[in-house]
Amino acid sequence: MAPWSRMRKRIALCTVSLLLAVGLMVRAHAASMPSPPAGPQISSNEPVTFTADTVEYDKDNALVTATGHVEAWQNGHILRADKVTFDRNTGVAAASGHVVLLEPDGEVMFADYAEMRNNMQDGILKDMRAQLQQNGRLAANGMQRTEGKLNELTKVVYSTCNLCATDPTKPPLWQIKADRAVQDLEHKKIEYYDASLEIYGTPVAYMPYFWHVDPSVRRESGILPPLFGNSSNLGVFFAQPYYWVIDDQSDMTFTPMITTKAGPQLDTEYRRRFNEGTLTINGSVGYLNDEVQGSIASSGQFAWDDTWRWGFTINRASSADYVRDFHLTSGLSGDPNVLSSQLYVEGFGDGAYARLDSKFYQALNSAVNSSSLPTVLPRYLYNYVGLPDELGGRLSVSSSDFNVLRTIGTSTRRASLTADYAIPVTGLLGDQWKFTLHGDAIGYDANNLYETPSFGSSNFTDTARALPQMSVNLRWPFARDGGAWGTQLVEPIMEVIAAPQAGDSQLSKYPNEDSLDFQFTDSNLFGFNHFPGIDRLEGGMRANVGLHGAWYLGGTTFDGLVGQSYRTTKDTVFPVQSGLQDTVSDIVARGSLAPTDWLSLTYRTRLDKNTLQTHFSEALSSIHFSHVDVSGGYIYSNYNPYTYYEQGPPPPAGNAYYFPRNEITAGLGAHYDNFRFNGYARRDLATGKMVAYGTDSIYEDECFIFDLRVFRRYTSVNGDAGSTTVLFLLTFKTIGQFGYRAL
Repeated sequence: MAPWSRMRKRIALCTVSLLLAVGLMVRAHAASMPSPPAGPQISSNEPVTFTADTVEYDKDNALVTATGHVEAWQNGHILRADKVTFDRNTGVAAASGHVVLLEPDGEVMFADYAEMRNNMQDGILKDMRAQLQQNGRLAANGMQRTEGKLNELTKVVYSTCNLCATDPTKPPLWQIKADRAVQDLEHKKIEYYDASLEIYGTPVAYMPYFWHVDPSVRRESGILPPLFGNSSNLGVFFAQPYYWVIDDQSDMTFTPMITTKAGPQLDTEYRRRFNEGTLTINGSVGYLNDEVQGSIASSGQFAWDDTWRWGFTINRASSADYVRDFHLTSGLSGDPNVLSSQLYVEGFGDGAYARLDSKFYQALNSAVNSSSLPTVLPRYLYNYVGLPDELGGRLSVSSSDFNVLRTIGTSTRRASLTADYAIPVTGLLGDQWKFTLHGDAIGYDANNLYETPSFGSSNFTDTARALPQMSVNLRWPFARDGGAWGTQLVEPIMEVIAAPQAGDSQLSKYPNEDSLDFQFTDSNLFGFNHFPGIDRLEGGMRANVGLHGAWYLGGTTFDGLVGQSYRTTKDTVFPVQSGLQDTVSDIVARGSLAPTDWLSLTYRTRLDKNTLQTHFSEALSSIHFSHVDVSGGYIYSNYNPYTYYEQGPPPPAGNAYYFPRNEITAGLGAHYDNFRFNGYARRDLATGKMVAYGTDSIYEDECFIFDLRVFRRYTSVNGDAGSTTVLFLLTFKTIGQFGYRAL
């Protein structure tokens, strides 16, 4: 007989024999697992298919023996072994030699010997090793399976750590050892009895009973790792979170806390996913300062269609002390001194964006008067940028309209429209021109104008204004290829703006909501308005002039800009020491140097036009190596717009309201192999005191995370005289997280 004919006969004999003899040998485990979201249900009655090198049938003893690369599968279940013997009298299938069981959920079990019966719902394995999801490894001297739901293990070891490549017998970083364990296949959890946690083979904790969810489970109700530590205000505290899976779309976390100095607290957080969005609600209640207090933090975002969506955030608390002391569990985020809430609708189109929102604020810092905080009810934003027309021009339109209400202070209703039409032109000599028509139209209705933050001269105003402007911008780059000296670029920039005088009546006649934060630097040298926003407008004939230069020499790059602004007449709308109060402005400059690909330096400054005295300076540096990043920063400014606008009307003369800001910051980031480090420090040079510092040291590998964080704040908030936070967390992947926090 030809070799190929013998081979075909052999394969057919193997297939038919095993189908008849061990048709019930492999059980489908899918019945004990969550069903997939789509697709047919798995049935344990599906036929078994197998292959083997040889098959022998002992008719007298009712034995079928398959040897040599035996592989049998039913649905997603696969059995592999060197030899499988099926006893038709007892229904027991015995597998030996490199036994492998592959489950549909990805779990892989290895054994030296296995006996399975009753559709593989019952059986035993000797010297069992299991490869679970998320790098989980489970080993036992023996395993007994019952009804396809429980695997009872003896002398168990579990870990997610990789073994040492050069010495596999060396203990891993961590492992759990137990006299016995139960792997609950139905409820997807592993229970240990008489267990101990070992670090590099040394026992560090004993647990009479311990359990964790199977690594294949993403969400499971149960107790989460505890939160404990020490706080100067709370004393010693302990919190025990509990996680509750409500359904496939929602869950909750309950976190009760007890303290030695304050009262108890309960924090709850509800989360739900919808087809069109998400919802989170966090609420807490506690006992502090001899009274019941609490907080709520909620957010949601939902899509109507591909263009429109809506959402909200709600943040409220009973006091600043409550937020400060219980911030570990409350869901509040952002500035703890002023909490903000909002409701919004926004849409995205081709070149267009629209948003309608309302904002509400709550002051928690005693230094902030809640009655002076605005209630924005509502605000409307619209922006549109069109496509280039036949002339190459592009139209852009924006609108910012709002109703701002204050109990104490100016209440403002504003409607505005800003439009630009710009045409770029390139000359024959490489000169680049841009002609722009610009217009602002604003209507106001305000009361209590004489109060914060406007400090006008009257009580009510009902007025409108418009300011048309036109500009010509010229950039003329000159480049020179210097060969070995690299490439040099010199680019004069001139912008001439023609507009009517805006007038100093703006200071007393119109409210000011969006032009408070002001700093004149190279970043806003060019443009129609040096102020942010449009509540303060810059008018008159003026020119913004600058000289841009760059030098590209091999791997070294230098880029710089120096410029000034010139006016035909003074504009007293600019505050004293702003650098723009005269016909000739202060000098602004910026220089950036990158001598290598691992070092960059940037410095910007504003110098007095007459004395060259520094009124503003900012320096930034960055050093990048393969494993280390170092950054540094310095800022100095003799002008504080917040002080100027928030502490009363502008002073008639002198500089009593201007307090220089003089600070230095430093940062360090490093990473090597499994180690990461981040640190920062901030110091006030004017007072000679530290502002804050912090470090974060992390080790992470495939099975373990160690995170140590230290933060120190020196500034006082509500008289707390600063705070120190110490946190370390030990995360044993797939098992849990343990840590300590000191505040």
